[in-house]
Amino acid sequence: MPDYHDDLRLAHVLADAADAVTMARFKALDLKVETKPDMTPVSEADKAAEELIRGHLHRARPRDAILGEEYGIEGSGPRRWVIDPIDGTKNYVRGVPVWATLISLMEAGDGGSFQPVVGVVSAPALNRRWWAAKGSGAYTGRSLTSATRLQVSSVERIADASFAYSSLTGWEEQGRLDGFLDLTRACWRTRGYGDFWPYMMVAEGSVDICAEPELSLWDMAANAIVVQEAGGRFTSLDGVDGPGGGNGAASNGALHRELLGFLNQRH
Repeated sequence: MPDYHDDLRLAHVLADAADAVTMARFKALDLKVETKPDMTPVSEADKAAEELIRGHLHRARPRDAILGEEYGIEGSGPRRWVIDPIDGTKNYVRGVPVWATLISLMEAGDGGSFQPVVGVVSAPALNRRWWAAKGSGAYTGRSLTSATRLQVSSVERIADASFAYSSLTGWEEQGRLDGFLDLTRACWRTRGYGDFWPYMMVAEGSVDICAEPELSLWDMAANAIVVQEAGGRFTSLDGVDGPGGGNGAASNGALHRELLGFLNQRH
């Protein structure tokens, strides 16, 4: 199996640089915020962080492709860095500390499909960071040398499960709301933490299942490998492993089939 230690170390350097930019503008009274064509907000900090990460990658990995939320795809080849400069921009612009920079390296596998091999999720306003590399496990801490290994929970019954989600709107638009609500009633506990955080809590074992009905690749790539390397499962709502399905479901593995069963009830 390839050794991704150098790529993981680089991803931490990229996250450090992004953290400095995003924290400098967090809660700034003069923060500039625009509305994108899809009606989602983008701040000057989103753009500055992605530009900074791209600049680092151009110097350190000039042959690798880059896909980012704000500036699209650049380059081609079997290795692709996938970046969400600020996951949780709506939180960021309102001063809520639940947001993170997501950085992932994806490689083309058999059949040409890309799968994440390195992921870093850095949430500086929470003073938290999570990361993983293929075959090396998942960890949390402030640095590579000061880390705790992650392990998903061992909960085996939906009735005992803690379920985290982002919002209700997407489920209703897709005709999945009744199944979603049935799941919330069947679970022990539900909380709408939102964005990257539920996936990290699945990896930590503090939440057992989470799902979102509509996502982009940059929302999922880093989260997916952290969950997988912590012993969990990350799929689309159709059950296809990996972050390429346009939506996401993550679990400790034991509850995955039941999770998908609820969310695929159509009414």
